[in-house]
Amino acid sequence: MVTALSFRFKVFERYLAREIYAATALILAAFLALFGFFDVIHELPNVGKGGYTMAHVAGYVALSIPVRVYEVMPIAVLIGTLYALTLLARHSEITVLRASGLSTRDFLRSLLKIGAGLAVITFVFGEFIAPPAEKQAQQLRLQALSSVVAQEFRSGLWVKDELFFVNVREVLPDASMHGVRIYEFDPQFQLRSISDAEVGRYLGPNRWQLTNVVQTVFEGDRATVARAPEREWRSSLTPDILTVLMVVFPERMSLTSLYSYIHHLSENRQKTDRYEIALWKKLIYPLAVLVMMVLALPFAYMQDRMGAVSVKVFAGIMLGIAFHLLNGLFSSLGVIHGWVPLVAAITPSAMFLLAATGMIRWVERR
Repeated sequence: MVTALSFRFKVFERYLAREIYAATALILAAFLALFGFFDVIHELPNVGKGGYTMAHVAGYVALSIPVRVYEVMPIAVLIGTLYALTLLARHSEITVLRASGLSTRDFLRSLLKIGAGLAVITFVFGEFIAPPAEKQAQQLRLQALSSVVAQEFRSGLWVKDELFFVNVREVLPDASMHGVRIYEFDPQFQLRSISDAEVGRYLGPNRWQLTNVVQTVFEGDRATVARAPEREWRSSLTPDILTVLMVVFPERMSLTSLYSYIHHLSENRQKTDRYEIALWKKLIYPLAVLVMMVLALPFAYMQDRMGAVSVKVFAGIMLGIAFHLLNGLFSSLGVIHGWVPLVAAITPSAMFLLAATGMIRWVERR
């Protein structure tokens, strides 16, 4: 008897997985089409500028797809799971299974096993596929528009690197620097020299090649000027750190890039709160897929009290939007108020998990 029941549950689990995966894939495709349309509309005003054509727009939008997959995966899983469970409840399949001995704990265990694969997919997209695709998308767009990567102030971009303050007028998509001015200080923070170079190109670990260099060296009350067509400059500044500027949102960076940039900022005694929160969010975000599946379960038990399938799907959309907004809100609040990065990153998922637990208990008591 137990063996037969266990076999039926395994069959049901495979059936449930197939329904959830199919519904999630359909919802994900719909979201990607919608965001792709909005991205095209957003890029249309730039067509004709520089060498930017519709082919570049198509390439940019296509390279942005992995980022969109990563960002909307929890919402797609929530809506897809809601849809699949609601259809099962509508045909009384869940009622029959519960009457046959399927407990809520067994149901949750099955959902988590199904969701584990989706969580892994989310992590793979967020860590290995989306960051390089985002970088390529930005490079494609900037090169076609003949644009610079960043100009933070009128004087250009400022970066601190150990005993150097570096001012760069332009950073191009290939991470080369144009209009470089390097202020070098001694350990007592007395100005030692100022170097101006037309171009800076990365040669390898801790090595940059500067061209057309004019260096002013200060020694006591005297200043001497030296000129050189080329000069090697040693610095921990890397193209990876510069290309961080191509990515508007830290959440779109890989864990390794975030960690190295946080390390760079820490070494130079600069604030790291925003990037630490993004690092923890990258680690926690795939688990949000599992939270969304747990949140969908109570709706399957409320088939006699909740209206049609469309109502539940609409509720799933609203919950997904709320989760996305809370994620952004708590990240901003964490930076403003100096919260512990882990707390700022985990709070939205914890809130939704508590809400899901409360709803499950309420439905079971009913």
